[in-house]
Amino acid sequence: MAINKVEICGVNTAKLPILTNEQKEILFKLIEQGDNAAREEYIRGNLRLVLSVIQRFNNRGEHVDDLFQVGCIGLIKAIDNFDITQKCKIFYVCSANDYW
Repeated sequence: MAINKVEICGVNTAKLPILTNEQKEILFKLIEQGDNAAREEYIRGNLRLVLSVIQRFNNRGEHVDDLFQVGCIGLIKAIDNFDITQKCKIFYVCSANDYW
């Protein structure tokens, strides 16, 4: 089963934003202050990370949409538990935890 990188679960992955490090820092400071719009923008900006993890689990019998949904939940949990003061990238938090 090949992954269609254009649309998964109704998300057009071709139009996902790519955040710079500066944008990520600004968004995280806003997230810490409780800004839900910044949180959603940060999540959308990291959905490509979910896609990269999905590729590792392709052809293991799971449906791609299911993997994408579980990956999104894991991403959200990682963002909610992320500590920006640790100077660690969100990728390492997502990869190190068994959220997905």
